[in-house]
Amino acid sequence: MITEIANITIDPARAAAFEAAVAEAAPHFRTAEGCHAMRLERVVEDPALYRLVVSWASVEAHMVTFRNSPGFARWRELAGPFFVSPPVVEHWDVAANHF
Repeated sequence: MITEIANITIDPARAAAFEAAVAEAAPHFRTAEGCHAMRLERVVEDPALYRLVVSWASVEAHMVTFRNSPGFARWRELAGPFFVSPPVVEHWDVAANHF
């Protein structure tokens, strides 16, 4: 399992509309091949900063299968207008579980 973490910056005055756009895009992630979970987090100290966290079966499921799908195009159509700068996306793997 791979975790995609996308750090997103928006105009905080548009936070409610951005969160609604992500909620509207969520079904496209839910039905994407290899996608197991999705959540949106916001930095408490800075409401302009969000983190999209998505669990994928593999990097390929995200970067090839999803990125070449109509679902990804719809995600960008919905959320993209809110981005102040391009999201910074990384893929994480669990190194250890301690408890």
